[in-house]
Amino acid sequence: MKYDRFEELPVWKAAIELAVQIHGMTAKVPFRGRFSLRDQIERAAVSVSNNIAEGFERGTTQELLTFLYIARGSAGEVRSMLCLLEGLPGFSDLKSEISNLKSLAEGISRQLRAWADSLQSSQIKGQRYLTEKTRHLEKAARERKEFLEQLRQIREQNKPDSANSGKNGKE
Repeated sequence: MKYDRFEELPVWKAAIELAVQIHGMTAKVPFRGRFSLRDQIERAAVSVSNNIAEGFERGTTQELLTFLYIARGSAGEVRSMLCLLEGLPGFSDLKSEISNLKSLAEGISRQLRAWADSLQSSQIKGQRYLTEKTRHLEKAARERKEFLEQLRQIREQNKPDSANSGKNGKE
């Protein structure tokens, strides 16, 4: 599926949800007076969706890949912070919420990895490189491939059946 805007991306939507839920959690009592901890996890969570958006808007596959890995790193940072919270006194009432947030961050990391893997094996350089000439060349290559496939199918249909040839003296 082709996406025209980063706001359409399921992984971006999940990253926004992660940031919203992190902000909801950090508004709770255990975070009072822990400004640096609160700030760090909030900034890491926001960084995930922001880096997906920035990479998407850059216009080259290589830049998109770079930002996807940065976003993935931020998702890892969120998970790390959540692991820290599990071990800190005063956060035991948030155990279930922390666990759910870790799962959400892991899912985002998996999606980003799969997307990055697919981009790395792609020949597409990115929107910035799409000119009329490259569009024409890609169309011509696609049409050539389709034509050659049609020729192959015609040859297969017209090929004598070698399994039946020579039986009973008939060909």
